[in-house]
Parts: sequence; structure tokens; C-alpha cells
Amino acid sequence: MLSILKKYRIYIGIVSLFSIITLYLFYGALKPSKTLPIYNPADVNPELVDTTIQYIRKYHTIADFSFVNQNGKTITQKDYNGKVYVADFFFTTCGSICPKMTTNLIDVQKAIKDNPKVMLLSHTVFPETDSVPALKTYAKKYGVIDGKWNLVTGDKKEIYTMARKSYLAVKLGRPDQLYDMVHTENFVLVDQKRRVRGFYDGTKKEDIKRLIEDINWLCTNEKNE
Repeated sequence: MLSILKKYRIYIGIVSLFSIITLYLFYGALKPSKTLPIYNPADVNPELVDTTIQYIRKYHTIADFSFVNQNGKTITQKDYNGKVYVADFFFTTCGSICPKMTTNLIDVQKAIKDNPKVMLLSHTVFPETDSVPALKTYAKKYGVIDGKWNLVTGDKKEIYTMARKSYLAVKLGRPDQLYDMVHTENFVLVDQKRRVRGFYDGTKKEDIKRLIEDINWLCTNEKNE
């Protein structure tokens, strides 16, 4: 038996190697390739969407915007044209989920700081108190990189409209106060074509890991998107 194995060892080795390669290629062909959904208002929790657009099932994109960042600079959609970016909603005096969300977004910033295709955008839901100096102080506290991550303030109605009609991510607050909002833990991933591609719990490390993976996937598969 041993003599037979020695005699055909080269042949056996070649067949084994060929079998391994074939199985690997077969598995690769059967394994589904990664995709990311494109979210429209009709696809998400109605509580997070303005009633005027809840019926929309396709072609939803982020609207044009104009806000002021932590450096007093006006930030518009043009600053994010062709970029993959993560948007969220917070306020600087929040003592509940905001610190954890910001800390986790710092991890995202570290992961994308050398990637010119990716940016971050955080909107305050309390613009009446979150002035430019307040945002600047907050930015310094958490190590926000200027040019990579904008903390923005502006007209409350406009912020509300973006939250409910573009990012599909913020619940209503007190019904007796117009444009009152309750910020959520949602991080929203937006692609190069201004489409919503994912929602992530900003308080959970596993979601942050998934977010970073999805950001990298969007950047790598830009031409196929």
C-alpha cells in the first residue's frame, strides 16, 4: 500500500490541489455578493418619516441644505457632492445617548480620516442653544477633525425638515410644539448619489463595525452603484 502511495504521490497531490481549487471557486460562485439596500420613505418606520412622503417607494434622495458649522462656515450639499457620508442628530448638552454616539462616531472618524471620499455630518436638534461657539467647544472636546466632520446648526424648521423628509431618522417630539424633535440613536449612511443606504444604532459597537464595513464597501464599489 505504501509503495502504491509513493508511486502515485505526485498524481494524488495534483488531484487534491485541483479539488481544493475547484471547491473554492464553486463556493465563491455560490456565495451571494454583498449588497446594500437603497432606502425610500416607504421602507422605514413611519414614525421616522414626515407624513407627506411616507408613500414614496423609489428615487428618494437627500435634499439640498445649508447650515453653519462649528467654525462659522456655511456648509451646503456641495460640500458633500460625490461623497459617502454619515449623518446623525444630537445636541451638545445631551447627557443620555449623545456622548456614547459621539464617542462611537469618533471611531468612525478614525477609520475614515485618510479617505477623502468619506465625511461626517452631525445636526443639532436644539439650534436655539447650540450656537457656533457651543459647537466649537463640543468639537474640541471630542477631537472633531475640521473638514472631515461638520457639526451644524441653523433654522430649526430646516433641520426638522431634513431629519424627517431626507434622512428618515428622527421621531416627533411634543405634538404641541411645532418642529419639536426627539433625536434618535440612528446613524444614517448616505452614498455618492445622495441615497440612504443604511441605518445603524449609534450606541452599539457592533453596528459601528458594520457601518465602517459598509462605508468601505460603498467606496470600493462606487462604479457599480
